[in-house]
Order: sequence, then structure tokens, then C-alpha cells
Amino acid sequence: MTANRFSTGSDGGPGLGEAPLEGKALLDRARSLSNRPEDQIARACGYVGPSGRILKKSFYRALVAAKGYVLPSTLQGGGGAAAKGRQAVFRTRVHGNGNLLIGQAYTRRMGLEPGQEFRIELHKETGSIWLLPMGTTSGSEDSID
Repeated sequence: MTANRFSTGSDGGPGLGEAPLEGKALLDRARSLSNRPEDQIARACGYVGPSGRILKKSFYRALVAAKGYVLPSTLQGGGGAAAKGRQAVFRTRVHGNGNLLIGQAYTRRMGLEPGQEFRIELHKETGSIWLLPMGTTSGSEDSID
């Protein structure tokens, strides 16, 4: 192992603050530790987050990349649908207590702020619920108040 400004871990792997191994170095290190549990191998190769949690997904992706396989998400610059997290599906259901919840993803998308007040209009014919900012009127005669 070459000397660098980072310390090595107690297991001889990368120490705190050192970049995780990649490419041939990752394959060599993982191969030399192949008789150990996966968590120990990932830790020894530097795939540990700031909180000490083992970054298994990053470790496995790096292993696959080191073997020469190109994953679809890396073709798009590391982004893709997998990197976006949960997506809003524009569906909800009435909870057991009768509440109808509109999640943060939707209120953020609409630019709504905490404390904003709305008037609720129920439209029986279409089965729709309208939220109107206080001070506006819909002018609709078919709403239920």
C-alpha cells in the first residue's frame, strides 16, 4: 500500500476520510478478503458513510463497474430514475379516521406554505374537491358548501 495523507483503518483498509477503492485496487482487495463477511470487505475497501454505516449499494455498484459492466444509471451520468427517490403518484385514499391526506410532495410542488388557509369546495357531480385560497371565490353554482 502506498503512503498517503490519510490514515489506514485497523484492518489495513482505507481509513477515515480516504476515498473508497475502485477498479483493480477494489477487485484485488475484495479478492484478498473473500473469506470474510461482505460487511467486513465493504468496510475494508472504504465503503463506509460518515455515520459509520456500510454503503453496500455503492460497494456493489463499484464492484460491478470494476468488473467492466456498465450499469444503465451510470450511462446517464449517475442520475436516472433510481437516483430520484420516491416519486409522487398523485393518488391518495381516505384513512380509517376519515382524513384525506395530501402529502408534502404535492404541497411543495404547488408552492404552498405552512399556515396558508384554504376554503374547501366539494363538487358532487365530478366527485372532486377544490382547495381555494382564502379570499377567492369560484363562481360555481354546483358546489356544496
